[in-house]
Amino acid sequence: MLLGHVAFALLGRLGWNQLPPNAIAYGGAAMVVGGLLAVAGLITYLHRWKWLWKEWLTTQDPKRIGVMYVIVALIMLLRGAADAFLMRAQQSVSVGSNQGFLDASHFQQIVSAHGTIMIFFVAMGLMFGLINLVLPLQLGARDVAFPFMNASSFWLFFAGMALVMASLVLGDFSAAGWLAYPPLSELKYSPTVGVDYWIWALQISGIGSLLSGINFMVTIIKMRAPGMSLMKMPMFAWSVMGSMALVAFAFPILTVTLTLLALDRTIGTHFFTAGGGGNAMMYVNLIWAWGHPEVYILVLPAFGIWSEVVATFSRKALFGYTSMVWAIWAIVILSYTVWLHHFFTMGAGADVNAFFGITTAVIAVPTGVKIFNWLFTMYRGRISFRSPMLWFMGFVVIFTIGGVAGVMMSVPAIDYQVHNSLFLIAHFHMMIIGGVVFAFFSGLSYWFPKIFGFRLHEGLGKVAFWFWSVGFIVAFTPLYVLGLMGATRRLDHYDASLGWQPLFIVAGIGAALIGFGVAAQVAQLVVSILLRDSNRDLTGDPWNGRTLEWSVPSPAPFYSFTKQPVVQVRDQFWADKQAKKSHKEYEDVLLPKNSGWSVAVGALAFTFAFCLVWHMYWVLPLAFVGVVVTLVVRSMNDEPEYVLTAREVEKLDQAQARKVKEYEAIQS
Repeated sequence: MLLGHVAFALLGRLGWNQLPPNAIAYGGAAMVVGGLLAVAGLITYLHRWKWLWKEWLTTQDPKRIGVMYVIVALIMLLRGAADAFLMRAQQSVSVGSNQGFLDASHFQQIVSAHGTIMIFFVAMGLMFGLINLVLPLQLGARDVAFPFMNASSFWLFFAGMALVMASLVLGDFSAAGWLAYPPLSELKYSPTVGVDYWIWALQISGIGSLLSGINFMVTIIKMRAPGMSLMKMPMFAWSVMGSMALVAFAFPILTVTLTLLALDRTIGTHFFTAGGGGNAMMYVNLIWAWGHPEVYILVLPAFGIWSEVVATFSRKALFGYTSMVWAIWAIVILSYTVWLHHFFTMGAGADVNAFFGITTAVIAVPTGVKIFNWLFTMYRGRISFRSPMLWFMGFVVIFTIGGVAGVMMSVPAIDYQVHNSLFLIAHFHMMIIGGVVFAFFSGLSYWFPKIFGFRLHEGLGKVAFWFWSVGFIVAFTPLYVLGLMGATRRLDHYDASLGWQPLFIVAGIGAALIGFGVAAQVAQLVVSILLRDSNRDLTGDPWNGRTLEWSVPSPAPFYSFTKQPVVQVRDQFWADKQAKKSHKEYEDVLLPKNSGWSVAVGALAFTFAFCLVWHMYWVLPLAFVGVVVTLVVRSMNDEPEYVLTAREVEKLDQAQARKVKEYEAIQS
């Protein structure tokens, strides 16, 4: 008995009974643990631990932080895609007397994990990765406003991801859906650690997102190149500004909401438990007051990417620049007036439903303005259908289909019929995958040579595009029909007499086609690395770009610019090329030193959250004090930066030029 009390005091709820419960779960755990051991073994074999620590883990260079964001996001994309395939496979076979290969609880966990991962750790990770990679260069800045905060934001994001992956090995994950509505997420109905993993993974990564939002807003306001007024900024920078404004106002709502739910589960408060005087609908209002702006947090940077890609590959200036800016801010404002359309069925009354139905329809207008501006940009342009541009063409088709379905659901009477059905799932995926993930794939293809110095393999990129696009339509078009037939979301079994199985099988085939698209992307990356010498970007401007990031060599040096550019017109780099300006100047560069303190912040945050999930309360004050001490010690560093002299910059630039000549000689 005494040993039991001691073990509980030290380990809380953690025990042997928390290992994976079945073969499929064991397979997931084995992949996580095996993958970690394989990576650690490879790094040890190559003697690269010191290099990894000095060059990457402790870096405060936004370009390298951006690469780490993208790597984590792509790893989580593989996890999220695997979850999607399991769901579609289960729904294809679990009919009538056949119960499929997943039990109901495990299926619900996979559904919850898929939604959580794809929104928070794939879409958000790709977004912040591309912003880190591109935004400072586009602004003519060498860094973000707060480098240490930027690095800490990444490690908080990483800690949240690690918590989600830990749930594969120890315990379980939430089975309450990706937004964990009470009362299902309350302790009475979810007594295991799954919802706690969900809460703290989102809480930690959400705090990192909030810090990033503030950081990028300040960067845009204070770090622009001399002469770059707001109306001379690239459209991607405007889209990031709108998105980060939403982050700054929306994520505190998420932080408070998750805190209240955690208090309900841990100390017995009743903010959302109806039996204790709480109100579950308050949770739904709060989570969607964050959740619908979150959709536009993701979509706005995607719109910025399309603006850059379409203008570059159409060889024209972006059509309707001013209207595009106004459209961004119209979306920012309207995004806070539409959250209630997610629960038109709550019985709020005709007046409330009418208001939110109208605002939902109205927000389609500025989005339509953008699509027409991109099409007008293409009109009479010299269009080059390289893979970044192909992703745009796929986006136009899929996003338009999803947008039409969204306008339909803005009508409360229609929404009442299709609410909580697969019709809604199809709409949401066409907006987020077709509108956001396609844009980030396009952006990665577009800016890849700027970051790594060589282009991705074009043929495999096109193969990936076609598998993704065709597979996506095949996977989600049947869900519209199934939704109209009454199939609800999160359905793991159904009766054979309903006649749904053929459509679920078609959807499963579509998921398999998307899987081939993911495989093609993996092959594209591998082949591109193997053939990198033949695909080197020797000019720094492989696409004949318009904005400042293309004015520096590829890969972009850690100091970014030899001398901070001066901006006189919009698309300054394009204007310089037309005027044939190529003279280089050099100046001293102030750069942040590497710091391991940001890694410590992430590690301590993970420790705090993990121990809170498992009720190891004795560790909590140690972890919390550790975070505070880490931040205090870091703040006392009087020399967080160093100066790279103009002479050193010139030497590095000339060394880069010699490498380019060597590659030119090899290729010739």
